Amino acid sequence: MRRALTILSWTLFGTGLGLALFHLFLDSGPAELATLGSAIGLAVAFVLSAVLLRVTPTVWCGAAIVAALVVAQHLISVRRPNDLDWSITGQVLSLFLQIFLIVSLGLVVRRRLGSDTRGVFGDSLIVGLGVWLVVWVTLLQPSIDQSTETSLVNGLRGTSLALSIIVLFLLAILLFSDSMNTASVIFIFLAIAFQFSADVLRSYNARGGSIIGINILHSLFIAFICTVSAAILHPSIRSLLKPDQQRQLPALMTRLITTTVSLVVPVLVLAITDSKDATDRLIRTISVVVLAIAVTTRVIQSVRANAVAQSTLLHNASMDSLTGLPNRTLMLEHISKALNLSSSNNAQPTVLFIDIDRFKNINDSLGHSAGDDVLSAVAKRLTNAVPANALVGRISGDEFVVLDASTNTTTQSVLLAEKVLDAFREPLAVRPGDMFVSASVGVATAPNDIPLSAEDLLRNADTAMYRAKDAGRNCIALFDESMLERITQRLTVETALYRALERKELHLVHQPIVDVELGLVIGFEALMRWDRLDGGTVPPAEFIPIAEETGTIVPIGSWAILDALTHLRHWIDSGACGLHATMSVNVSPRQLHDPNFVSIVSEALARSGIAPHQLWLEITESVMVTEPEQALVALKRLVALGVRIAIDDFGTGYSSLSLLQRFPIQRIKIDRAFVNEIVSNRDTQSLVRTIIAMGQALNLELVAEGVENALQLRALVEMNCTKAQGFLISHPVPVGAIPSTVVALQDLPTWNRLIQG
Repeated sequence: MRRALTILSWTLFGTGLGLALFHLFLDSGPAELATLGSAIGLAVAFVLSAVLLRVTPTVWCGAAIVAALVVAQHLISVRRPNDLDWSITGQVLSLFLQIFLIVSLGLVVRRRLGSDTRGVFGDSLIVGLGVWLVVWVTLLQPSIDQSTETSLVNGLRGTSLALSIIVLFLLAILLFSDSMNTASVIFIFLAIAFQFSADVLRSYNARGGSIIGINILHSLFIAFICTVSAAILHPSIRSLLKPDQQRQLPALMTRLITTTVSLVVPVLVLAITDSKDATDRLIRTISVVVLAIAVTTRVIQSVRANAVAQSTLLHNASMDSLTGLPNRTLMLEHISKALNLSSSNNAQPTVLFIDIDRFKNINDSLGHSAGDDVLSAVAKRLTNAVPANALVGRISGDEFVVLDASTNTTTQSVLLAEKVLDAFREPLAVRPGDMFVSASVGVATAPNDIPLSAEDLLRNADTAMYRAKDAGRNCIALFDESMLERITQRLTVETALYRALERKELHLVHQPIVDVELGLVIGFEALMRWDRLDGGTVPPAEFIPIAEETGTIVPIGSWAILDALTHLRHWIDSGACGLHATMSVNVSPRQLHDPNFVSIVSEALARSGIAPHQLWLEITESVMVTEPEQALVALKRLVALGVRIAIDDFGTGYSSLSLLQRFPIQRIKIDRAFVNEIVSNRDTQSLVRTIIAMGQALNLELVAEGVENALQLRALVEMNCTKAQGFLISHPVPVGAIPSTVVALQDLPTWNRLIQG
């Protein structure tokens, strides 16, 4: 139905224009018949609009009133052009029509634009006054001497014409405003433009007698009627009073050009024409004074609006939109002022850097709306917790800053931080329900004897906050210079790590895994080492966590798997180890979350020619606890490929029987912490026995890590742990030393003496 009405409305519009042009060449009889037919068509359009579109009564009644007034005015001007009483009636109707259109269009403009439209009406007034001057000089004043009509009729006609210009300007504002236009708006603009053209022609006729033919007035009337019919029938008429979408590029130049022309043209007209008499001079003077007042008022209004807009922009640029707290820029300004004043008042300003612990989990599990509620609640809690002279700001995401410019000792700074930490002891009241959150707080003070910038002090607090995170979260850390050194060192390592692989600074060493009953090397564990070109060596415990955090562990880990399998292939082919020797490679959670990881493993197996069951991928227990579903999917795909999975450092994390049953685990590696105490600590002996018994019950392989002496090895043999690795057996050795290491380990008499003691 909407499509049919759209087609019908455009058809009516096109038909109306065609009839209007055609009737320019007809005599008055057929033209009046066409006019009557158009009026009947308009009535039918109103009925269809009310029944099918259910147009808002306000819009429907407004359009009906406008159409009725135009029809009545046209009939009077055509049928009783020289009757004085009817002329007065026609001009009164015209004046009422313009006033009604101004009020109606003002309502439409305000509703559709949805903003302060005082400027629109101010510009309309300027345009109306400018047009009034032009109309007075070019039409009304000359018609006083030349026209047979009374001054009352001339005055009504001039006022109506001036108001009609305001109507057109309101339409132009609506048409060229920020709001997107619809077909109905365009039709309404064109309809009133046709009516305005007819008013101008009638006014021109009144100046010097009947000059413009009646057919032209008929044609404009037909075009008006058909265009109004098209507007009221188009489905977009239902959204006439609704706020519309905003344009990306507002047409501001239209208002500026229109207003400027409305000021320049009257000035030129006044400059090139002389006043006829005292009445003419008085009207010109009054009009110019009123126009000047309107322009001055509009300029003042524009200046004030611009000042308010600038103030709003400055406020928004320096305040956080969610919490209403100062943002990073404003907080840095306050910190800078506090530092500048600290020397004069002997203070040591304190900055607290506060980060909400595990805030990402809140966003991921409850949604960003709940996260915003938490941030707003935290902002209120912090504002209430700190002293009145302290300032709270939100500088990004879940990071807040507290500035207290009045502290002068470290003790006061720590006490302030404890108040902030205590503020999180009670649950936050948010829409999802009461919620407990914790925070990590970094504390930094500005010593009097060391010049610091605001950025430096904030950075120091940020550094201390990360120390609090590393210490286990939900605690306070006080900044000291050693932290900055560690951060700098970490940044250096992080930067160098990005190019370590392409510079071939990374290499693998391998530690043999031995079957303790047979004294045979059954496999190897690949361990990564980093020797920098500048001669420095970076321990794995230092660079592996950085690689995990930055994501470089993904390409590095992919290289390690292929390199380790390539080495194993070479050893098997050269006879350095058995055909069924295995290779164990550590895998991080970041690698398991990589959607291409399974393909990377499959490609490495294919390129090296190693069977999938000869590859052990070692994971930590934390992988099974953090995001277990994603890890489980990846592990199941790897097992389906034929790869085997082992738990490294078993017993030190979150081990549970349910996790072992749920995940496709085939090997348990007993952590070196238990092996170290297996001889001296009875509790540890019991724990290791339990682990071995559990592994055997689940049909899992068991490998003891960190075997460093013969007593530990014998204790493991007594407990039926059949596989081991450690310094007693072999240190991790370079690739080239593997053949000789395997030969030395498989000296059976030596191995038996080691086992039996």
